[in-house]
Parts: sequence; C-alpha cells; structure tokens
Amino acid sequence: MMVAGSRRWPAGGGGGAEGGARLVWYAAYASNLHAARLACYLRGGRPDGGAHTYPGCRDHHPPLRDVAAVLPGALYFARESAVWGGGSGFYDPAAPGELPCRAYLMTVSQFSDIAAQEMRRSPGTDLDLTRTLTHGRDRLGPGRYETLVHAGELDGHPLLTFTAPEGLAGAELNPPSAPYLRTLAAGLAESHGWNAHRCADYLASRPGAAGHWTAADVLAVLGGGLDL
Repeated sequence: MMVAGSRRWPAGGGGGAEGGARLVWYAAYASNLHAARLACYLRGGRPDGGAHTYPGCRDHHPPLRDVAAVLPGALYFARESAVWGGGSGFYDPAAPGELPCRAYLMTVSQFSDIAAQEMRRSPGTDLDLTRTLTHGRDRLGPGRYETLVHAGELDGHPLLTFTAPEGLAGAELNPPSAPYLRTLAAGLAESHGWNAHRCADYLASRPGAAGHWTAADVLAVLGGGLDL
C-alpha cells in the first residue's frame, strides 16, 4: 500500500473517537472518494445526480483524517446501481493493477453504518470485524457490498473496505452511468489531485467501462475542466 498526503478534518470532527472509541480506516475507491458524497452516508441526504436519500450514521461527525492511498488490485464496474443507474464500482484485490483510493479515519460505528447503507440495510448496529481482521475477508451475504476486506494497516489502525463476493473473474460487467463517472472523477481530483484527462483515461480503461466509454467520452462528461 502506498500512502500520499494526509489531511485532518475540521476541529470537532469524529465525535468521541479521540476519547477512546475504536478507530478504523475506511478505504473508499468509488463514489465515496468524493467527500460530499460520503457526507450523505454520514449526515444523511441525497447525493448530486443520485436517486436515493440516505438516513445517515448514528454519529454524524466527519472523519478525523483522510489520506490518498493506492492498494494492489483493480476497480471494475458490474451489477446495476439503484442510485446512479448503470454499473457500480467494485474492488478486486486479487486482480492485477493498482487501485487509487481515499482512506478515511473514523469510528467502527461510523464504518458499520456506512457499510449497512451500502448493503441496503438499516444502520444502527456495529459490525463484528473479528473474521475480517483474522482472515482478511468476511462474506456477510451475497449482496453487492456485503464482503468485507481487510486491506492492511495504517498508523496502527486496520484499513477496511467492502466489495462484491464474486470478484472480477465472476462479475457480470456493466458500464457505469455518466453521473457516477463524474462523481468518481470528482473524488479522484479531490483526493489524488488528478486532472480531468488522467481521470478520464483511468475510468475509461476499467473493466465494465472499457469498450463502452472512451477517454474522450468521459472527458466530455466531465466538461474537460479541472474543477470537477
């Protein structure tokens, strides 16, 4: 895992996390790369271009910190997103390549509530992370984001994310929608400092998007600008 610059969120973030609550890093690699989209999971709300309103976490505070990171593996688009239309983004840690992500330092309860909303469950119960931390992976169900992955450690805290159980080899690929691609690109620009051309090249080359979206098509969706 490679880690780039770190930033601390505004004072007061994280609620009681600094007072002793267990902390984990949530490695976001798709739309939650964008802080405004993640905020809909934390505070509740509907993301720009999305079709679903989220209830939010029990703890609405922002993460304590976030860092740009790169994990081994690949992003691919598959299944059908009820929020964005088109394919959703998933992570296969066994696939060749590198995955740019954004790691947010937060409490276990916040991570659990974000995961629940991604799993289309009601937030409010902390996940039992024992199997994930022990074995590196835990399948909670067959759903799109019901497989937890322990991707490593960072500053003494586990780095966790969630994905689909089948991986790239078993996926039914599906191209992503324009609003979804725009949100991913905004997150990549915000967290990694990528310009629009680099975002377009990366997203158009991902399995599921490749062959359906060209870099020029994605760039047109982004408007060709750097302010995504």
